Amino acid sequence: MKDFTLSLTATPDTIDELGHVNNAVWVQWIQQVATAHWDTAAPQSHKDAYVWVVVRHEIDYLRALGPGESVTARTWVADAPQGAKFDRFMEFTGADGRVHVRARTVWALLDKASGRPLRVTAAVVAPFLDKP
Repeated sequence: MKDFTLSLTATPDTIDELGHVNNAVWVQWIQQVATAHWDTAAPQSHKDAYVWVVVRHEIDYLRALGPGESVTARTWVADAPQGAKFDRFMEFTGADGRVHVRARTVWALLDKASGRPLRVTAAVVAPFLDKP
């Protein structure tokens, strides 16, 4: 698998009344990181033809992230898609090496023109895996 990483910092607008990053922000960050991974790894022809939508989030909130603190998001995809669906995994790790949030999201591949689900092919998967 090819990992993708992105650094994120808690800003005042991401902090809730409890003084830490709001859970809804973590969901936004998951989408931001996944989208950045797709934009970085996928060939332009795939970006022109396909779009991904989330069909499921599983998120474990393990420790809070306070104002001004940063995490490194690391994401990777599962080796084997199931039809139109593909699992994406993500961990947000602090400077101390401790995981703050861990997630598994299920994404579905859609044809951009029709909006219909498409089977995830080996060609779509290839840019995200270390395998030749």
